[in-house]
This record gives sequence, C-alpha cells and structure tokens, in this order.
Amino acid sequence: MLLKDKNGIVFFQFPNLAGFSEIWHGIFTRKCGYSKEPYKSLNVSFGVGDHPGIVKQNRDILCQCIKGKEFVYAKQKHEAQIIILAKNDKVRINTPLAGDAMITDILSKYLVVQVADCQSLLLYDPAQHVVANIHSGWRGSIKNIIGKTIEKMEKRFVCKPKNIMAGIGPSLGPCCAEFVNYKEEIPTDLWKYKDNYNFFDFWTLSRDQLLDAGLLIENIYLSNICTKCNTDLFFSFRVEGTTGRFASVIGLK
Repeated sequence: MLLKDKNGIVFFQFPNLAGFSEIWHGIFTRKCGYSKEPYKSLNVSFGVGDHPGIVKQNRDILCQCIKGKEFVYAKQKHEAQIIILAKNDKVRINTPLAGDAMITDILSKYLVVQVADCQSLLLYDPAQHVVANIHSGWRGSIKNIIGKTIEKMEKRFVCKPKNIMAGIGPSLGPCCAEFVNYKEEIPTDLWKYKDNYNFFDFWTLSRDQLLDAGLLIENIYLSNICTKCNTDLFFSFRVEGTTGRFASVIGLK
C-alpha cells in the first residue's frame, strides 16, 4: 500500500484506487489523534467509551485531509444492511444511519467505516462514478455482505462488476484469525478457509466473494496488513479488548 502524509496526518492508499483523480480514499492509522489510553490516539468511534469531545476532535482531523467535505458515519451492527445515498433521493442529512455498507453517487460525501480487526473494503466503479465502503467482520463474511453490496450497486446504479475496483484494508490476517469455536460460529462451507490450527483466512474469503460477484482479479488489491500484528499502526480488538477504531474513507470529489 502507499503511505501518505498530509498536514502531518498519515494514511494509506490502495495503488489501484490512487490513480483515479475523481475520488479520494484513505485508510487512516491510529496515530496523530488526541485520545488517551486505551484509545490512543486517532479513535473515531463514539461507541467504545472514549470521551465524545475528543472523538469529535479526532473526526475533525480527518477533515483536514479533505477540507469542507461531509463525512458519513453509520452505526455498524455486524449485519448485512446496506445504506444507499443516491443523488436522486431525498437524503436526510441529520438522520442517524445504521448498517455495515454504504453506497453513494453523491459528490463530496465521504463514506467512513470504523474498524479494529474487521475488514473495510473500498469499491469504486469509474464507469458509473459510484463508490462503496463495506464493514465486514467474520459475521459479515458469513452473511456475504460483500456480494450483497455489489448486487445493490448493480441494481440501483447499473454498475457492472467487471468495472469495479476494490481494496481490502488492514484487518485480522490468517496468521491471527483463530476461531476455537468455529464449529458453532462458522458454516461448514467456509471451513475450507481454515488451516490445521483453527485459523481462518478471511482475506482470501473476501477476495473469493468479490470474484464470485463478478469482479476481475486484476482489479482487486489486498493490503496484506494484519492489524493484530501491527498495533503500532492500527487498533486491534483481539489484542487490546477495550480500544479505539481507525477510519477507512472513500468518496467522490
């Protein structure tokens, strides 16, 4: 991934998305924020116990990278509900949103997913000028929120999967995704992603779900960064328990 620095704020970008000048995207780290332990320091979530005023300050830091733009947050529920923000709809700006994926064709509306081991997947269709951001933990993977989101992009925005570019962000890797109770938690058809030590490769699962939805392999970029192995850069619920959430952002300029 590409490491960027703007106004002293560091974030990562996907090489396959960075070439599109009409969008902005970034995977922010846990650095450069105001929160104290155990949320140190760029925690953007109001739902983990951090002081609301400090979280607001942290969210304002994101705005320094894209001044004057609207950041859209949703209450993430580890389900498969998809939020659609379309320019032809009456968008109720002040209405609280709940869901684990967001799709939009509206300019200057930046979709934010908050993560700490779960995957964020950034999608862009340059043909229809539509972006999406997906929060996919293991429950979301089981529900195939990835495939459902792409299906919504097809039906609502006439997107063709072969045109969609995708980036799979830093998240719990196959090196650390141990599920000792997998027989009760994970369907048998997904056990092929398990090794002999009860570790699951959800990175490959997400890639396969993208391919099954019709994306081209050359349009998919996997970060290959494990959050549990890199707690100096990212929050990790598996390691820290009580901790913050880092931001994954994409939007049309």
